[in-house]
Amino acid sequence: MVLNGDEVLGRHLAESPSASGEWNETRKLKRDPRVTFVGAVLGKLSLDELPPLINIFRGEMSIVGPRPIVSDEVQMYGPHAELYFKARPGLTGLWQVSGRNDKSYSERVALDCAYVSS
Repeated sequence: MVLNGDEVLGRHLAESPSASGEWNETRKLKRDPRVTFVGAVLGKLSLDELPPLINIFRGEMSIVGPRPIVSDEVQMYGPHAELYFKARPGLTGLWQVSGRNDKSYSERVALDCAYVSS
């Protein structure tokens, strides 16, 4: 990630209505200006998932469970936020194996809630 990532993202979203729409719908960008070349390669190979293994070994995360979210995303979970926080966050979850980047944010929330409820 680049330095001052929040500022870079804010500028990018202000300058690009299509990116802003994509961000508002999915909280992801296919071309995220905060990601460096090396970061993009690590992400493409899923090697960016290795550091959370430390959290798994420490018992702070599980292998399977809802992905951790940042405080800005809590509002997107609406009344389901309480249910979401009852589960230990995971490295991978139902929405990742059900379509990964092809799911809308509301579909991701629904899949996370279905997993936690089961």
